[in-house]
Amino acid sequence: MLDLAYEAPKPKVISGAKAEWELVIGLEVHAQVASNAKLFSGASTAFGAEPNSNVAFVDAAMPGMLPVINEFCVAQAVRTGLGLKAAINLVSAFDRKNYFYPDLPQGYQISQLYHPIVGEGEVIVDMGPGVARRVRIERIHLEQDAGKSIHDMDPAMSFVDLNRTGVALMEIVSRPDLRGPEEAAAYVGKLRQIMRYLGTCDGNMQNGNLRADVNVSVCRPGDYEKYRETGDHSVLGTRCEIKNMNSMRFIQQAIEYEARRQIAILEDGGSIVQETRLYDPDKGETRSMRSKEEAHDYRYFPCPDLLPLEIEQAWVDDIKASLPELPDEKKARFVNDFGLTEYDAGVLTADVDSAAYFESVAEGRDGKTAANWVINELFGRLKKDDRDITGSPVSPDQLGKIIDLITSGDISGKIAKDLFELVYVEGGDPAEIVEARGMRQVTDLSAIEVAVDEIIAQNPAQVEKAKQNPKLAGWFVGQVMKATGGKANPQAVNEIVARKLGV
Repeated sequence: MLDLAYEAPKPKVISGAKAEWELVIGLEVHAQVASNAKLFSGASTAFGAEPNSNVAFVDAAMPGMLPVINEFCVAQAVRTGLGLKAAINLVSAFDRKNYFYPDLPQGYQISQLYHPIVGEGEVIVDMGPGVARRVRIERIHLEQDAGKSIHDMDPAMSFVDLNRTGVALMEIVSRPDLRGPEEAAAYVGKLRQIMRYLGTCDGNMQNGNLRADVNVSVCRPGDYEKYRETGDHSVLGTRCEIKNMNSMRFIQQAIEYEARRQIAILEDGGSIVQETRLYDPDKGETRSMRSKEEAHDYRYFPCPDLLPLEIEQAWVDDIKASLPELPDEKKARFVNDFGLTEYDAGVLTADVDSAAYFESVAEGRDGKTAANWVINELFGRLKKDDRDITGSPVSPDQLGKIIDLITSGDISGKIAKDLFELVYVEGGDPAEIVEARGMRQVTDLSAIEVAVDEIIAQNPAQVEKAKQNPKLAGWFVGQVMKATGGKANPQAVNEIVARKLGV
């Protein structure tokens, strides 16, 4: 587990024209449930289908059609709650949120306001070595997504695609515990990482499968501590909500702009209007979308078409027993079991597939060596080719065999890099490639000694310099390695050179 002695990051302080201000941020993250069917119908959730092809009668709000809860989506929400160390409510209920949705045919959204399926939890967000933020989760509720209105296909008409209508979403609501743009982006990243480990959301922000509504306000230094002591939200200032953020970079940019906008208004003697805003990445600014509605503005009432949702503790316990090892626990184990630095362990556990790849390579081998090869050679090469670990041309078995050849002394580190490139481009068994291409390291001391003698005999002036300055002996080592095509055992070359030169 993360060391609870880690300190919290310092709040973001912004200097206005007249005073200093601090940021307060809360997020509502909408995560699409990883499910083949929608929340209340059996329609497909496949991305990229022809418009309006993934629509059941319930999604289209045909007369007489009633919603039927998808048990798997409920299990995914419970699984997410357990992964966030949250309370699971054995009794929850669905409500109707009445609001004009042009792309929700029934004219209302089915959500959970009064009785969500998941209660309070927490997320630990790493902000660097020894620094972390504990972000409290207020609730997670299930709701249906809306469709998509399309306004740029015809100058006189708008079109609607109902494929997303009814897709299950988990809305993860945080407390206003985040104090800076970087923390907000890191928090969303940590949520995405955890849900990918759990298999409850793929976290694909480009496809709209993970979106965030960002609540931003500013307060004077010391006011946030008053809020934590008293629970009085009013000291945090009036918040504005920035809707549908689907990029970590845009989240940070929008928060920066919005904070400075609010500070300028307050220092000019004005007041902040609570409202919903949109971020324009082209202009780098937020703009008003609508005045912020409160719960009563949506006219919530219990959904008459769905009975209260009751689940058994034994069912929850079964889900809990099936949870995988989560990122923080895996990171701590990598540090303890493989002797990795916290940074390297963090890189390797950032993605569940990367962690699995590393563990396969490291099995029965030196963990630090395996980590160096995975992070520096493999990840570096994949990044160059814009590939992820699932598309790696080098399998864990192949990389492990390359490491074995180094450990056995059959090849040097330099030869290993050449071998890695060959395996990456051409494939094949590393040991067979070494034999077929004559890449085996020269360990015959007599052969190495002959090569050293030749270099020394050819460079008498350099010999005298090396005897006066032993550091120059490295030049002879380099020449011998060059003469042997990098195949000579580096340790043996160093020892023989030092003995021959008497340094």
